[in-house]
Amino acid sequence: MALSQAIEDYIKAIYILGVDTEGGVSTTKIAEALEVSSASVTNMIKKLAKMGLVRYESYYGAELTDSGKKIALEIIRHHRLLELYLKEVMGYSWDEVHDEAEKLEHHISEQFEDKIAELLNNPTHDPHGDPIPSKDGVMPEIANEPLTEAEIGEQVMLGRVANQDPELLRYLEEIGLIPGIVLEVVKKAPFNGPITIKIEDEELVVGYEIAVNLFTIEP
Repeated sequence: MALSQAIEDYIKAIYILGVDTEGGVSTTKIAEALEVSSASVTNMIKKLAKMGLVRYESYYGAELTDSGKKIALEIIRHHRLLELYLKEVMGYSWDEVHDEAEKLEHHISEQFEDKIAELLNNPTHDPHGDPIPSKDGVMPEIANEPLTEAEIGEQVMLGRVANQDPELLRYLEEIGLIPGIVLEVVKKAPFNGPITIKIEDEELVVGYEIAVNLFTIEP
């Protein structure tokens, strides 16, 4: 079934928002993510429900059906493969790839997708550490432990950066906080204060608002 770009954007947004949400995804969250009105979201959700791609209840929110999830994973696979291709092959910086991939993800063929995956040696994660679904729709494990939850003295590896804001990404790269880096938590200020970390022999202070967007795994 051929879907419009708008429908694909909604399906992808519901999937991504649902990863960190208990239950369904509210129309308010979808509206904020896509920068559209709540009325537009409600109309689209009803359309998606009739197409069998979404289940929706007023006080529960929207949840993808199995058919909707399959489509979402395919779109996300396109997007994240494109991000990695743009960075590794075409020389884009990691703060530029998201917007470019947003434009291209709806338009590449399955053959082109396969060629990119083969060229990149079938990668499992994009430049920001987000997992790339496999060809058959299996999502690799996602780093879901925020840096704010790490204990003092604990060593962790930065797994992914959840915020795609270009200015933030440029700042993180400048201070060396990129996926794959191993760090130690040295100090945590109370009341959502900054976190002091150590990378090799250098200490850095990271604000709480940044730290909640940094997700870690065991090194």
